[in-house]
Amino acid sequence: MKRPLSSWILVAIIVILSAALIGTLLFVKNQPAQVRGVPALVVIAALEPDSSQWGLNFPNEYSTFLLTEKNNVRTAYGGSEPFPHLEDDPHLKILFAGMAFSKEYNEDRGHVNSLYDVRNTDRVNEKTPGTCYSCKSSDNPRLWGEMGMAEYDKTPFADLGQQINNPIGCANCHDANTMRLVVTNPALEEALAAQGKDWKTFTRQEMRTVVCANCHVEYYFAGDGKYLTFPWTKGTTVDQIDAYYDEVGFKDWEYPDTATPMIKMQHPEYEMYTADSTHYLAGVACADCHMPYTRDGAAKFSTHDVKSPLVNPAPACGACHTDVNYATSRVTVIQQAVADTMSATEDALVDAIEAIKAAADPKADQALLAEARTLHRKAQLRWDFVAAENSMGFHNPEEALRILAAATDMARQAQVKALKAVGQVAGN
Repeated sequence: MKRPLSSWILVAIIVILSAALIGTLLFVKNQPAQVRGVPALVVIAALEPDSSQWGLNFPNEYSTFLLTEKNNVRTAYGGSEPFPHLEDDPHLKILFAGMAFSKEYNEDRGHVNSLYDVRNTDRVNEKTPGTCYSCKSSDNPRLWGEMGMAEYDKTPFADLGQQINNPIGCANCHDANTMRLVVTNPALEEALAAQGKDWKTFTRQEMRTVVCANCHVEYYFAGDGKYLTFPWTKGTTVDQIDAYYDEVGFKDWEYPDTATPMIKMQHPEYEMYTADSTHYLAGVACADCHMPYTRDGAAKFSTHDVKSPLVNPAPACGACHTDVNYATSRVTVIQQAVADTMSATEDALVDAIEAIKAAADPKADQALLAEARTLHRKAQLRWDFVAAENSMGFHNPEEALRILAAATDMARQAQVKALKAVGQVAGN
């Protein structure tokens, strides 16, 4: 059966149009970038601290990054509005008595504010080491390379500040030539290496969580040089971190009137999230929720307006959850449960502190009193691991509630042992 003439004509038209299109594309491709109307990429210097330079090539990422300066929205249990935690929760002045967090403890603001905020906190004084700049500036990768981390850390805060001019920025997370996500904090690289891990072998999706660990982790200042150290040698769970601190004999401060050697937890978002949380096991990265993909016309990019997913849940949660309202309602239920449990733990800690203070008597059973102090230290470390972690437990609800249950039990044991030490209750 012969093909109709009209079919041959149609085939011929398609062939001609295809050839014309291919020819046009090849012609355009072979023209200089200026002729094609495509702007040539600006060469960015390695470790360039000025994020506006990166913005010349990546205007969408840079313009959304600038929004973090004023994205001060308070969610039910956090956000980026710098409200004073000490006024919000009066227990904190008791729990942090004798250390800087009893003077000022405000909610963190967005990334663009990092440098201003660290320089304008009551916790900084003439003894503050340069280590406190470690998570505050895109100048850091360059300075670490030039000075080495040991020299950087032992330099006084005021002196080091003369070389730091930029807040957190592109250089903290990206390679300038390839835009690859990279580990820039030497302390993170050392901590991963101690676990036998090489971040250069990680997938891009894994790195969309790991780069956050440049800053969003528990850490301490080791030795006289205040060397930035992540306590991960034994692992990254709270129990492994506690065991590490016991082994090295570290303390941040001594609690007044109890002589308890205490530890202040920082912001262990990475440790909490990667402790086999539901989302982590499903392959969800930090950036998927806090920097969701968005569009500007035909351009798809990851927003750099880093903030709580609850502020804009449609893109943050909606990429996976078809019923966004249900998903956010579940967040509310989970966070309320963790907040209520955390409040009960604080009550137990305050009772333990008061009991240990009351047992400060030379006639008290010193062995029991020492046990009470140890339990106080371990209980508060665990409570603070949840309290300082910026999600009110949502990053890992099961782990958060497990930790708080253990903390409450330890605090009550501390209280009982202190009471026994002075004979207020019977028993061994």
